[in-house]
Amino acid sequence: MSFKRLDPQDFVVSADSITSTLWSGDQPKLETFFTSSTQEAGSSGDYYLSIFQTGSTDDTAQVQFDLAYGNKDGSGSIRFNPNIEGKSPTSTIYGQYRTMVLGDEDTDFTFGDYTSDEFVALPIERARYKEGLLPASLGLQLKNGSDVLHLTDNSKDVPSITFVDSGRKFELVSGSDGSAYSGTGYTPNSGSYGWMLPDIGVVLLNTKALEGSVADGGLGLSITRTTSSNGDTNTSIYNAISESADFQLNSQETITSDFVFVRARNAEFNYSENPSYITGSTGEVRYDEFINSPQSYITTVGMYNDNNDLLAVAKLSKPLLKDFTKETLVRVKLDF
Repeated sequence: MSFKRLDPQDFVVSADSITSTLWSGDQPKLETFFTSSTQEAGSSGDYYLSIFQTGSTDDTAQVQFDLAYGNKDGSGSIRFNPNIEGKSPTSTIYGQYRTMVLGDEDTDFTFGDYTSDEFVALPIERARYKEGLLPASLGLQLKNGSDVLHLTDNSKDVPSITFVDSGRKFELVSGSDGSAYSGTGYTPNSGSYGWMLPDIGVVLLNTKALEGSVADGGLGLSITRTTSSNGDTNTSIYNAISESADFQLNSQETITSDFVFVRARNAEFNYSENPSYITGSTGEVRYDEFINSPQSYITTVGMYNDNNDLLAVAKLSKPLLKDFTKETLVRVKLDF
């Protein structure tokens, strides 16, 4: 075994973006959508609707994402107290996302060039993705009757990324693969179709745009703003998603790697301490031909600290012949 101290220039740090499928079963597209009557009838059903890839009674059923309607004025759900206006599950949802996304209780959501006091949030189940959502991978189809709307984020169209308190923000537009079909991809009167927030795994849908007429870029969806029932808007959006049966989205992860370049000069690492290489108590070379022309085979690179503690081991795919006529460079990759 031989040792050599590494120099600062032998270390290089690199970051690579790794993408993967998001939905259960490693599927790039979610085509089947189911709800749970138990969840819907429970206390959480007043706030959100969980969407599964198969029937909730199936052993393989897992939550893929949720639907949650938020309204600044508390419309669209039953008030907590009939005598107190504006306090209901939808106002709670709105306040929660306003704090998480915008970080300011006095700021409203502006979809494109349209400021709205409501939305439907689609938070992706945290177990579905790694570090965040992959921009330009979003493909969401909504269907109402014979009318179909294709939505994507505009990450390929924007010259620079816009940030909010929760991280990166992209507008939802009429288009595919991260680019609008034409122009900005916004509706004529209600701005964009929502936001994609890849760093927190959330998609926001602009309900004002979706309830607009087809001529105005909408789908004519029914958005309930009464205080007589809970969850009607979530159900309306769920029906539009499930009827189209096409929700594409991928996950993204940044992996940081340390590259260590281990250099063996021509005069280094040509001898071995293996017992088959030497003989006798004085450590004489066993074979005479190795006296003037020693050879060794490099099989392993070990990384030690200054206290001689072994920190990492790299195995070569095959033994590497080394002698005085050869110099060797071994690149070791450490992933974190």
